[in-house]
Amino acid sequence: MSQITIISVCYNSSGVLPEMLNSIPEGVPTILVDNGSDEIEAVRQMAEAHGATLIESPDNIGFGRACNLGAAKATTDLLLFLNPDSHLLPGALDALQEGADNHPDASAFNPAILDRKGAPRFRRYSVIIPRNETLPRKTADSDFELPVLVGAAFLVRREAFEAVGGFDPEIFLIHEDDDLSLRLKAVCRPLYYVHNSQMRHARGKSSPGSPAIAGLKGWYRGQSRVYVARKHEVPMAFGRALASALLQMMSPAMLFSARKRAKQWAFLRGVLA
Repeated sequence: MSQITIISVCYNSSGVLPEMLNSIPEGVPTILVDNGSDEIEAVRQMAEAHGATLIESPDNIGFGRACNLGAAKATTDLLLFLNPDSHLLPGALDALQEGADNHPDASAFNPAILDRKGAPRFRRYSVIIPRNETLPRKTADSDFELPVLVGAAFLVRREAFEAVGGFDPEIFLIHEDDDLSLRLKAVCRPLYYVHNSQMRHARGKSSPGSPAIAGLKGWYRGQSRVYVARKHEVPMAFGRALASALLQMMSPAMLFSARKRAKQWAFLRGVLA
């Protein structure tokens, strides 16, 4: 019996959900949380076909709150929050389980999240951690401790998740993984990269890539950056976020992409909010 429950939050994600669901081995408990999307009937059919539990939120309550809804239904020792635009490679869950067994002191883990060239991606730095905690550049050829985790595939021990209160419900979207990582580390439980567990993440394909959606994500990125930085007592939290927003506004890419313009204008407005 699997010791891992997969939890995936969906918002108009029917285009990518089939690949994610098909990558999950048979018998692994899976919980889908639909966050008030416009295609709930399609999600219902997919959940039924794959034997997944479906939680339907009538409104978009935010990523973290939706994750918490899914976690409340899980009974296994380990929870894997998996983005719907991700898919597991063969043996990924067994390797994650082995990694958790090999590092019993750790609270949470990332698998190797492969990019288009097959190179593993992991977090070396976050805007809310001191520079001296940045992970030095290194070759990812074994397990090692991380300063912060990537939210696309966030494996956490259920007891640790519950002990810190899960995802912060005040963070609607963006930086919720940074915040949870730091709160888990604060109770002296390190975070680990598990090299032998591999998955792929399409990045940004969980919902449609329209300028409107890009603007929505940009606004929450700006708002969350200031909120999380202040929460973790980062010096000059607002000033640093504002400087970053203004610098990005000067990017030449702004001239050629309506989506990038929507995203960056919204990021600036989110910071100011």
